[in-house]
Amino acid sequence: MTNRMIHEKYMQRCLDLAKNGLGNTAPNPMVGSVIVHENKIIGEGYHRKYGESHAEVNAINAVKNKDLLKKSTIYVNLEPCSHYGKTPPCANLIASVGIPNVIIGTVDTADHVAGKGIQILKDAGCKVTTGVLEKESKELNKRFFTFHERGRPYIILKWAQTQDGYLDVLRTKNTPVEPTWITNEYAKTLVHKWRAEEQAILVGTNTALKDNPSLTTRNWFGKNPLRIVFDQHLKLPLHLNLFNQDAETIVIADNSAKAMKMNENKNYSGIKFVNYSKDFYTQLFQILVDKNIQSVIIEGGEQVLNSFIKNDFWDEARVFVGNKKFLKGISAPVIKQKELTCDYLGTSKLTFIKK
Repeated sequence: MTNRMIHEKYMQRCLDLAKNGLGNTAPNPMVGSVIVHENKIIGEGYHRKYGESHAEVNAINAVKNKDLLKKSTIYVNLEPCSHYGKTPPCANLIASVGIPNVIIGTVDTADHVAGKGIQILKDAGCKVTTGVLEKESKELNKRFFTFHERGRPYIILKWAQTQDGYLDVLRTKNTPVEPTWITNEYAKTLVHKWRAEEQAILVGTNTALKDNPSLTTRNWFGKNPLRIVFDQHLKLPLHLNLFNQDAETIVIADNSAKAMKMNENKNYSGIKFVNYSKDFYTQLFQILVDKNIQSVIIEGGEQVLNSFIKNDFWDEARVFVGNKKFLKGISAPVIKQKELTCDYLGTSKLTFIKK
């Protein structure tokens, strides 16, 4: 087995460990670390939760015989941090315990790191190798890299459509205020799992009124995402599920005076009304960046989904196709992109599309 193959084997272990932090580490990235001595793993760990110890710290702490560190190699899928945040810099720790060889998946492009961790290690005399499973390392932390490199969250479009390409039936005044279910319970549970993995979820006025969604993770274990609703004229009633106390909600409108008045209303406790005075997307992304939100699911209806697609503000789409036909109704969006993967959940087909 070549050195490259050996490095990739242990880096893959780092990636597998890092995935355990999905939904819990943001706004920090997902990181796994493995320490190897004479081709044997003697310590490993991953970043479990934001504010807690980083992967490298957990891996080093897991090594029983610390004398072996000076003759070992540490693997980590992302450049060790070089700054003081919730925890001390990992690059300094690696250098201080004397680990001579450091293998890194990809450089951290965030301004506060961006090669500084690697330089600390090199200055301490460590031999540093980068770019091992680099593509896979970047893909794992696609949310983190999009946030820091593009100045906006990673955007996931999600919808369900019938076999004949409709999102919904044509609603009338007599149509019940509830979702028109197209898929099955397996798909519903999976969607709740996705919500637990992302930091925010967004819908428009029509979806809030027609479906009265809660946008929570009630069918899965995990933290509820930040709920965002675009209510241009502030016409959504207070009794909607979006305005319960299960999760924080932000309402984006274009009526400054009314938004300020509603923020002062004690009946709207836990709800933040924001007026946008410039381009909607510029304002939205600024709000999310200010709150360190690195990912958002768009679960809106036709207008909201097509708006994000038209303005090219999306990174991937997750599309369910149920086994129902409406014959007529609200048409589903169309994305002319290559399919990545396709799967089945009972009678529902799931397609992942990525740019």
